[in-house]
Amino acid sequence: MELSVVGGEPLLAVAMQQLLDLDLPDELERQLNPPTRAYVRDRRAMANTPMDVKELRASGALVLAVDMPGVAPADVRVEVEDGNVLAISGERRRPAGDGDDGGEGVKYLRMERRMGKFMRRFPLPESADLDGVRAEYKDGVLTVTVDKKPPPEPKKPRVVEVKVAGAGEPKGKGK
Repeated sequence: MELSVVGGEPLLAVAMQQLLDLDLPDELERQLNPPTRAYVRDRRAMANTPMDVKELRASGALVLAVDMPGVAPADVRVEVEDGNVLAISGERRRPAGDGDDGGEGVKYLRMERRMGKFMRRFPLPESADLDGVRAEYKDGVLTVTVDKKPPPEPKKPRVVEVKVAGAGEPKGKGK
């Protein structure tokens, strides 16, 4: 028994090709390919780390201010990654004796402050001076300053000497 043919191809083959070419809506795509736990965790960590970014008018430097109350400076890491990306990461830990460390412990009645790892990534412009990145931590706020590269010096035009053809040559006789 032969399946009906559409344009010289079996009907089943045409239907399969249409299914393969189908653009799945975003919601269906998310259901079929759910995000990994690491992606969800990293996404939450990034969303829960507030950051202000400003550009100084006088120098063009970028200043990033990241709120990190309760985070020890030793638990903060600032890196410049490949592709001009500034990465700020760290971890907010529970105070000693507050949890699973075997100390006297406490019983939380309400816990609203987020503990754990955090991370933010910020793409830097091409004009950023990657060697001039500075970070300072004070009163629970990390301030990262990224200087702007100085503009390149304009090239001076090269002067080309113009020679006059035939000048300075002895004239021949008798021609």
